[in-house]
Parts: sequence; structure tokens; C-alpha cells
Amino acid sequence: MSLTRRNLLASALPQLMLAKKTSVEKPHILFIAADDLNNNLGCFGHPIVKSPNIDRIASMGTRFENAYCQFPLCGPSRTSLLSGLRPDSTRILANEIAIRDKRPDAITLPQLFRQNGYKSYRYGKMYHMNVPAGVGSNAFDDAESWDVAISPPGLEQKTPGTRYPINTNRGPGWVSIAFPNDKHEQADDRAADLAIEAFEKSPDKPIFVGLGLVRPHVPNVAPARFYDLYPIETIKAVVNPPGDRDDIPKASEIAVNTRANDMGMDENGRREAIRSYYASISYMDWQVGRVLGALDRLKILDKTAIVFWGDHGYHLGEHHRWHKRSLFEESARAPLIVSAPGYKGRGKPCRSLVEFVDIYPTVAGVAGLKPPSMIEGQSLQPLLDNPARRFKSAAFTQMFVPEQKIEGRAIRTDRYRYIRWTGPYPDEELYDRKTDPKEYTNLAKKPGYEAELKQMREILDRGWQAARAKV
Repeated sequence: MSLTRRNLLASALPQLMLAKKTSVEKPHILFIAADDLNNNLGCFGHPIVKSPNIDRIASMGTRFENAYCQFPLCGPSRTSLLSGLRPDSTRILANEIAIRDKRPDAITLPQLFRQNGYKSYRYGKMYHMNVPAGVGSNAFDDAESWDVAISPPGLEQKTPGTRYPINTNRGPGWVSIAFPNDKHEQADDRAADLAIEAFEKSPDKPIFVGLGLVRPHVPNVAPARFYDLYPIETIKAVVNPPGDRDDIPKASEIAVNTRANDMGMDENGRREAIRSYYASISYMDWQVGRVLGALDRLKILDKTAIVFWGDHGYHLGEHHRWHKRSLFEESARAPLIVSAPGYKGRGKPCRSLVEFVDIYPTVAGVAGLKPPSMIEGQSLQPLLDNPARRFKSAAFTQMFVPEQKIEGRAIRTDRYRYIRWTGPYPDEELYDRKTDPKEYTNLAKKPGYEAELKQMREILDRGWQAARAKV
């Protein structure tokens, strides 16, 4: 039979249809990062904070209630997450270091998508960015990760509005400002606009969009209507038991530095600080809702995998701290929600221990991509189908204070948190989270816990490889 034009088209049609079907089945990726966000969200059970749009993502996917960052500081945490490598492997243990400075061979998560036919977009903060001074800068970004990368500027602490005094000892970023309008030249406004535009231009061809929101990082800046959600009389300051800090090691106190001892705030100041943090969360959540609304309008929400994460936790007065950079639960644990088409765990919580290095292989997996062999996390896809199954036996978080050469390493098991400090002030901490969920009593300094200490030391010494899930 001669190969006519009609026969050629007929023979190619099945392949063309398959290619079209495959490209449609690959999901869009909406990869949302929030800065300095702890688990104070409605979907994580917070009684006051209003986060309806993030809650909506949780209703469509899996909410990971015990997700732990690898390093409770912006730069190291984000680099670890985006590379799938632990801080010991990235060798980035401080801010203001770009990933290629230490690991030029890394294949980052968005870079993997670029290598597999996706266009990759970044709007806002995804790698490290100093806030507020560096907002609008690409200083520590990674060009190989993105086809398009934009860091919108914002007024930040210069925003005109009502200023709420919290503490005169705070630096210029430590202000609370309620401004009258929804739109007022904030970086997050423009980042959300750009994310919406990217999806509008490519509704049918899957893209990877990294949306990096800088709130609720200080300065706490938000429209007044979000402050109005939290009348000051409804805000309760954290009450720590007397002598709480007596059994906390010196190394731990040095790590948190000037953000300890309630930063000199009285009770009213602490309540105002919490209120402004909550208002910033709700403002950030509103930006998330704007993008979800666009996906609805474009009829691609059910074709989009959405990952929402905070880069680490944040203290709001627990142990008298107002910062990250600690190995307590409030700093090491952070929100993680994954919603992807076709999985059975829709709307269910997962209480298994997971780590932020697991995000890379998970996102790659839901798009049908194979991650590079060097990465050190495990895909959470089995938990997206069955959130009730067990996963890792321990989660690992580490800290480093370069000025004093202080190193801290923590593990979280189902019951215990164990912390080991090395350097000039070696020490240990052990907390029984079943009987002491706020981690007020350091059992490492009490008799009768030798067996538990021995077991936790061994888990830490064996390392993360031994704690991997059996899948």
C-alpha cells in the first residue's frame, strides 16, 4: 500500500491522541510557600485563626500534622526542601548563601520540571530572601530553577497606615501596621497577580508555578479588615510555667539570641504581637484564595497539584521566645498540605512523621517524574492514598550557630523529642510529648530516664537512613 498523506495522518492519529492525553493528564503544579508560618491555621485546629483558603486546600488533599523542617531557618530550610538534600549534604547552614555556591551539581525540584517539558515560574520568595530589606531582590535565587523569576517589590515597613506599638527594642522590621485598602503595594499582592497571569496564559499546557509569600514574616503588615478579625480582647498571651527556662541548655538559649526573654514585651505587647501575626496569616491566606479563585474560573483546579508549606515554625512566646532558630516543636514543626488529582486521601489528616526533604520526591511523583538518585527524602504518595499508614520512625532537624560553633541536632519520634547540643556548651534535652506536649520539663536532667535517653541517643546516632519508611 502506498503511503499517501491520508494514510500517514491515519497512522499517526493514535500517537497524536496519546500524546495529547498524556499532556492533559500531567497536572499543573502550584507550589506555595509562606514565610515564618507556624501551624496556627484553622485546618490544623487553631480556635481563632481564620484561614479559609488554606483550609480549602486541606479539604481537597492531605494535611500532614507532623511535618518537620530540616533546619529552622529560612535559607537552609528552603535550600534543603528545593534540592531534596539535607543540610549536611547541601552544606548550607546559614542564610545568604545560594545553592550553587555549595552544590553546583544539584538538580532542584523546579529544575527537574524544566528538564521534563514544564515551564517553571517563580513569583516572590522561594529561596532565601532577606525580609524586609531584600524584598524585590533576586540575590540568593537560583537561575537554573526557573524560566521566569520575579521578586516583586513592596512597601513593607514603610507602608502608610495605623501603627501599633509593640516593643521599642525591635528593629525596623518589627512593626505592626494596619492599612486601609486591600491593595497597597505589597509584594504578596503582586506575586499573586503574576501567578494568576501565568495560569491564564497557559490553562491547557501544564506549568510549575512557585508562589512565595513573605507574610506572616515581620513586619506584620496587613489591611485593617484583617486586624478587625482579631479584637485585642480575644487574644491570649502564652503563659509559661515558672522556672520554664531553668532546665533549657545554654546552647539553646544562645541559638535564639535576642529573641528570647519575651523581647522585653509586657503582656499587652505580647497580645498585640500575636494579633498582628494572626492578621498577617489571614492576609496571606487571602492571596492564596485569589489564586484558587483563578484556577476555579479557568476550570483547571481539578487538574492542578497544590503544595502548601511554611519554611519552618515560629515561636509566639512559648518558652519566652519570639523567633525560629530553636529545636523545640514550635520551631521545627511546620505546615504541609498536599492536594493532587487522583489520590484517595482527600480531606483526611496524616499523623505520621514526615520531613520536608520528602516534598521533592512527592511533587515529582504526582507529575510522573523520576527524581535524581542523590535526593534524600521519600515520596509521600503512599500517604496521599492512605493517610492512616505509618511512615518514618523519626524526623530529623538540625541547627548551627556559626558565631559560637554551636551545633544542635533533634529527633522527633511518636512519643519523644530528643536534642543533642555539641560545641562549647554540650548538653542534652529529652521531652515526653505524651505527658508534656509543650516540652516544659527536660527529662535528660532527671533520674529514672536512662533507658529512654539511651534509646534516643541510638536513634540519632544511626541517622535518618535507619528511620526511613518501609515501603
